[in-house]
Amino acid sequence: MPEQIPNQAGTAGTLPPPSANGSAPPPTAPPPTAAAAAPVRRRRLRTSISSARTALIVSVLALIVLVVFIIQNADAVKISFFGAQVRVSLAVALLIALIAGALLMAAAGTARITQLRMVMRRDRRRPPQA
Repeated sequence: MPEQIPNQAGTAGTLPPPSANGSAPPPTAPPPTAAAAAPVRRRRLRTSISSARTALIVSVLALIVLVVFIIQNADAVKISFFGAQVRVSLAVALLIALIAGALLMAAAGTARITQLRMVMRRDRRRPPQA
């Protein structure tokens, strides 16, 4: 006789009899509800071509912004640095400062990553403390 057990709703459900090896067939799935019957939206696949197209669009937009920036800041300025004096457009001076700042930040980030890798390598060589 199948065993009667209460389910979450409080009504009694039946379990199949245990098999000789102790396993039982998997329980049947509940009937689908209206929400489950709704069409499933598939995620869009992210391919290398779609990534390249997105990068191209972003690059073109950045280039347009850069050209507008250069056109609006075409006035010449005099820059003095350690006694050297140069006269360049404001846009070029700002872009050079931007590139120099990015290179400094990349150098600092690289130094920190190298430091963390050395610590990890050192910790890997040590036997674990008991």
